[in-house]
Amino acid sequence: MTTATSSSYPPPPPYYRLYKDYERDPASAPDPPPPIQGAFPLFGATYTTDVVLPTLEDQGVRQLYPKGPNIDIKKELRSLNRELQLHILELADILVERPSQYARKVEDISLIFKNMHHLLNSLRPHQARATLIHILERQIQRRKQAVEDIKKREEARRLLKESLQIVDGQLR
Repeated sequence: MTTATSSSYPPPPPYYRLYKDYERDPASAPDPPPPIQGAFPLFGATYTTDVVLPTLEDQGVRQLYPKGPNIDIKKELRSLNRELQLHILELADILVERPSQYARKVEDISLIFKNMHHLLNSLRPHQARATLIHILERQIQRRKQAVEDIKKREEARRLLKESLQIVDGQLR
């Protein structure tokens, strides 16, 4: 007596019956479920389909660069990077001279890293768009190359056919 739980190869789930006429009529398969909209639970946490980068204030972190939609991200990243280098040098000095007071400097460095990370995350949509554009351009380039290869093959076949006709005409 074998059951589905003890079998090496358990039977398929019962919804496979929805596809029994698929080979004869592919349109008989059920439509896929509609995309999820709004909030949904996943592994005990609630997620949303609205992809919005939370602000630093929402995360409880002090923002070190100016607020607003038109900030120069390159300039701000350079500024934060310089500040980070300065804080790391100060941390080295503190660790040499008064090692018990390092915690405050480590917190400052952590704050700078969080701000840099947030700025870099704000560039993700632009990066995704640029990557997609690059992929599509490469696909177009490959397809154009394939068309050129096909044209060359056709031309080679045409020349071969003409040559065969000329040779056949000379042999007769």
